[in-house]
Amino acid sequence: MTAPLDVLVVGAGPTGLALATQLRSCETPFRIVDRSLHRARESRAPAIQPRTLEMLSAFGVADDLVDRGNTTVGLYLHLSRRVLRVPVFDVGCDDSPYPFLLFLPQSETEATLTAHLAARDVTVERGTQLLSAEPEGEYVSCRLRHRDGNEETERARYVVGCDGAHSTVRSQAGIGFEGYAYPQTFLLADLEADGLEPGAAHTFMTAAGLLFFFPLGTPATWRMIAMHPPGAPGDEVSPDLLQRIADDWTPGRLSLRDPVWMTSFRIHNRGATHYRRGPFFLAGDAAHIHSPAGGQGMNTGIQDALNLGWKLAQVCRGAAPEELLATYEAERAPSATGYAASPTVPSPSGRAVTRPYGWLAGISPRTWLRCSCM
Repeated sequence: MTAPLDVLVVGAGPTGLALATQLRSCETPFRIVDRSLHRARESRAPAIQPRTLEMLSAFGVADDLVDRGNTTVGLYLHLSRRVLRVPVFDVGCDDSPYPFLLFLPQSETEATLTAHLAARDVTVERGTQLLSAEPEGEYVSCRLRHRDGNEETERARYVVGCDGAHSTVRSQAGIGFEGYAYPQTFLLADLEADGLEPGAAHTFMTAAGLLFFFPLGTPATWRMIAMHPPGAPGDEVSPDLLQRIADDWTPGRLSLRDPVWMTSFRIHNRGATHYRRGPFFLAGDAAHIHSPAGGQGMNTGIQDALNLGWKLAQVCRGAAPEELLATYEAERAPSATGYAASPTVPSPSGRAVTRPYGWLAGISPRTWLRCSCM
């Protein structure tokens, strides 16, 4: 029987890859598995915040991300009778070497982190699913199924769920996931749009609502975000619907084409009741979920991982007491809920809660971007 691992990382999105990067730098024995056969190919989270880049710079990854992304994005605010250029993404963080919001699709972020790990002899075990995880003495017995159908049992001192909103690790640990969804439905698409000034973000403010276009570059030039129009079927996302929204809200100005990804989403206010139970930990979307529009969830998840990773490494090598791990939830939970630190609104249940809309709900861009990590 092989020697037990220190850490089994379940999930190889940005959060799991960041945790693996931290553990590898500390030479902590671990494996990283993901049930998906391939990493993300859609843009998903489109931006990386300054604090995330600062943390990743310790591993030599930040500059690679900057080289792949776009740092010179302004915002054009389209009003009924005029257009204003607002330097909202030039956040003015003079104390940071990365004083900007880096526009980069999540697919490219994952590619960069995966390449970094591969160069350090770390294999992301894709097509490997966690079936069960049962504490047995000082280790967790984890049953894994590989893409060929074969199963194995791995023992690990700690198991970290970086496996998303429907986390298997969270279920195995018996940790609750509470909250609700707001009633509005939003549409999101990565596509081409004729009629927009390139290299900038565009916001159209109309009586019908807000329409956003963010520059991506790849896999499409633009990300479009809009509120689902009244009267349209709730699950409808089609090129015709997107063009209809553009025609209604920007008459005759925009021509949309060649979508590579379209989806609808609702903004959730949900989180795990605890980030840890015994040898199980949660990070990223397994612990808290946010709107996919601005990358809040990805940035928070990466920062979760880098906060937890060094602590696990220190405890596993005997350089720190087990009590150090108790600081993880205490430090990270406020960061996840901090995105909802804008004025309160009624929830579907009638009680007052804060809105998880980030800076769009009233938090200044500097506060939104400079979320804490440790």
